[in-house]
Amino acid sequence: MKLPLTILQIVLGVLVSGLILLQAKGTGLGRTSFSPMAYHSRRGFEKLIFKTTVILTSIFVLVSAAGYFVV
Repeated sequence: MKLPLTILQIVLGVLVSGLILLQAKGTGLGRTSFSPMAYHSRRGFEKLIFKTTVILTSIFVLVSAAGYFVV
């Protein structure tokens, strides 16, 4: 029973990593602290990628926690 959870973790990890790499560049500390445009709202495809990343990361955490309880 642990093998399907491990495979699911690998797939989710790859998907989350890919989604993080797809997110817009330049949204780090430098942009929010030192630029005149301190607030940037996500719209369209960028918002979809962000929400999907949050959902898949949450599922990844739940699957990881479930792995500890499976014998």
